[in-house]
Amino acid sequence: MQHWPLSGITVRTPLVELRCPTPRDLDALAALGAEGVHAPGFMPFFSQWTDGDPATVARRVLQRHWKAMADWSPEDWTLYLVVVHDGEVVGSQSLGARDFTVTREVLLTSWLGLRHQGLGLGGHARAAVLELAFAGLGAQDALSVVRRENTASQAVCRKFGFAHDGTQTNAVRGQRAVSDRYRLRRADWEAARVVPAEIGGLEPALGMFGAEPGTRPPASTALAATLSGVRYAPDPDHADA
Repeated sequence: MQHWPLSGITVRTPLVELRCPTPRDLDALAALGAEGVHAPGFMPFFSQWTDGDPATVARRVLQRHWKAMADWSPEDWTLYLVVVHDGEVVGSQSLGARDFTVTREVLLTSWLGLRHQGLGLGGHARAAVLELAFAGLGAQDALSVVRRENTASQAVCRKFGFAHDGTQTNAVRGQRAVSDRYRLRRADWEAARVVPAEIGGLEPALGMFGAEPGTRPPASTALAATLSGVRYAPDPDHADA
C-alpha cells in the first residue's frame, strides 16, 4: 500500500515470518484466536480479550488490529504483526511505544494458537521482533510484562536475557493479578542474539515510528551455523499482553 508503508514490513527467521497482516491474514488470525489461546482456567491477558464466545473473540482480534492502525501516530503506536509458519498464520506478535523518538523503549506482547504451541515458534517470533526493535528501529530497551503464574512466558524472558525490572498489579477477572516486568537492554540483546532474522520493507516506514535506521550487529558464528541449516531446540511458547 503506497500510503501505508507499514504494510511492507516483514521479519524472517528459519522457522517463522512476521508480517503486517493482509485482510486474509487477519481473518485467519481471528479464527485462530476463537479456537483457543490458553487453558480456560488461567487468563494471561490484562485486557481479557479471549473471554467470550468464539464470534466475540474473533471480532476483538480484528478490532484490536484496526484500532491500532486508526490511532497510529509517531508519538504513540502499536505494530501488530502476524506470525506465519509454513504458510499458515499461527499467532500474533506486537511491539508498541510512546514518544519513541525520546525513550527508545518498546513494549512487546504476543500469543500463539493452542495447536501451534510447544514447537519453538514463539521463541523465533520473539527473536524476530527483537531484531526489528533493536536492529531495525534502533531501540535501546525492550519491555515485557508477564503474570507470575505464566511460567512459559517467564522462561522465554529469561532465555532471551531479560532482567527483572519490578512488578505491577492489575485486576483480572475480578481478582488481583501480580505480574513481573522484564527489561532487555540493547547490549544484553547483542550478547545473547542467536537466532538469525532478516528485516524487509522497513525503510519506507521509519518516519511513522519516529525512528532512524538502526545499526545491524555483525552475524555471529551461531547465526552462520543456523543459516546453514542447524535447527534450534523448541522453546516454551508464551502469551503476554
